[in-house]
Amino acid sequence: MGVQKGMFGLGWCLLVIFSVVTLVAYALELEQVSFQLPAAKNAFPDLYEASISELQAGLQNGDFSSVDLVEAYLARIEEVNLEGPALRAVLETNPCSLQQATALDDERRTSGSRGPLHGIPILLKDNIATLHSEGMNTTAGSYALLHSVVPRDAHVSAKLRAAGAILLGKASLSEWAHARGTMPSGFSGRIGQGSSPYVPLGDPCGSSSGSGAATAIGLAAASLGTETHGSIMCPSSFNNLVGVKPTVGLTSRDGVIPISEHQDSVGPMTRSVADAAVVLSIIAGPDQRDNYTLAQPPVVPDYTKALNANALRGVRLGVPRQLFRVNASGFPVLDEHEIAAFNASLDTLRALGVTVVDPADFVNHEELVASKNETAVMSVDLKYGLNRYISELVDVPTGVKDLAGLIAFNEAHADLELVEPYWTDQSTFIRARNSSADQAYFDAVVVNKELGGKYGIDATLQKYDLDALLLPTLASIMPAAIAGYPLVTGECLPALSCMFLLSADPDPCAAAVPLGFLPPDTPLAPAEPTRKRGPNQPFGLAFMGTAWSEFQLISYAYAYERATHTRLKVRAYPEAIPTTQLDDVQVQRRARNDGMH
Repeated sequence: MGVQKGMFGLGWCLLVIFSVVTLVAYALELEQVSFQLPAAKNAFPDLYEASISELQAGLQNGDFSSVDLVEAYLARIEEVNLEGPALRAVLETNPCSLQQATALDDERRTSGSRGPLHGIPILLKDNIATLHSEGMNTTAGSYALLHSVVPRDAHVSAKLRAAGAILLGKASLSEWAHARGTMPSGFSGRIGQGSSPYVPLGDPCGSSSGSGAATAIGLAAASLGTETHGSIMCPSSFNNLVGVKPTVGLTSRDGVIPISEHQDSVGPMTRSVADAAVVLSIIAGPDQRDNYTLAQPPVVPDYTKALNANALRGVRLGVPRQLFRVNASGFPVLDEHEIAAFNASLDTLRALGVTVVDPADFVNHEELVASKNETAVMSVDLKYGLNRYISELVDVPTGVKDLAGLIAFNEAHADLELVEPYWTDQSTFIRARNSSADQAYFDAVVVNKELGGKYGIDATLQKYDLDALLLPTLASIMPAAIAGYPLVTGECLPALSCMFLLSADPDPCAAAVPLGFLPPDTPLAPAEPTRKRGPNQPFGLAFMGTAWSEFQLISYAYAYERATHTRLKVRAYPEAIPTTQLDDVQVQRRARNDGMH
């Protein structure tokens, strides 16, 4: 159940990537220049917070190499993933990552940089496929797909690779992206129960839990998560990150283990809006293997051009207050501290030139929160999507062929998958197995899209003449999920699965930024097995817009971030912060080189 190094050893990596001769030549060159590397402590960016642009500048200046970065991040993972606080945020690391870094360092010297992600290590959620020959698994955290052979990189993985990013490893997740049944966020059979770096044994929230926890404390430069209903928004909020849940169809889902073709979306989880813009610019775009992406606007924006500190001037933002009080299941959503911090943010926004329309409630609020169509849609989508994904695998050593086989596998391996006392449920799988694509399903698909989009978000924006909607992240998830619209940031109900709470469909987007933290005297909730609340627990602010409005939402989030700098007001708890930095790696290399002479 530890962090795995993949399926193949060093020899295979060298064979796949480049020749031993090239490696030796580069090693000799590195040895010759290593004594000239900067030696001052803290001369380099602090990896807890280092931005992609800072790392890229250091690489371009020759202050450090991508090999240094990979070694530092791998050491940081070793410190806190299974040791120390045992966050269990990274499921396995890439056995070829150092060789990839070496090749990219060499390419930078001989051919120049490919762009902002050249030589930058990124983590991918373990439902996003990577080349089988590279040695990493793609399992959604389950033993059922261990050593299965994917036909190719996921489309987003291939785009990152082409941009020069180093695929450092697979982040852990709530198993099957929280679609197996009721279980605590962050659990998967392959690694056990993950937790947040902000509250000891704290809820990491959502299914992209490992991506959130790992990025929050600098175990990689950034990560990719996936969202169906809160799974980027929730861990971004609970882990003090920026998260972008794109419009369904902006990023390809090819090679991503599915839940719902109508709601699934792949997006960045980063420590800043600028970093999110860089990553989204790379992974967005059409893909013939995902026909939803063929409906996106013909030109993919450069989202880094949205980074305008004055973007909020003259903007009209609406506040759907009714969504603060209850979710679709009738549970209270926000506590007094979150509401107070949100209200304070409105004053900040007004000072930045925003006209705040408060309240600006959804025109179809009652119908929206009462709808149960999401469960009907996603049950059918899950069944047919998983069956199709498994059927397209080149090999599945466990013999699992479909959703029914997954259920049977879990029952036969209950000691690994259905672990007492918190992780025994697979009711969502069972409900999906028993569903069928009947007329009620097709009707629900249409109703969901219109309920969340045309008659929900779009109608509300039009009624109040708004540019976007503004909510605490926790309150933002449902409308964007069922419409498929974008969000920037987010969190989910602390006590419940983010899945199958409301109606669903695909159209909107959202962006979230850190908003605040619970007070330091907040009592620690009991660990069952994770804590739902605790001192200094982060929560986020979400910008919600219509379909394909990511550029606009990113610009608003960036302007707000620049004015507030909330993220570093509270850091993770001390034991959860790894200490290895770039200068430590270089000092260790000098010591090794001294020993060779």
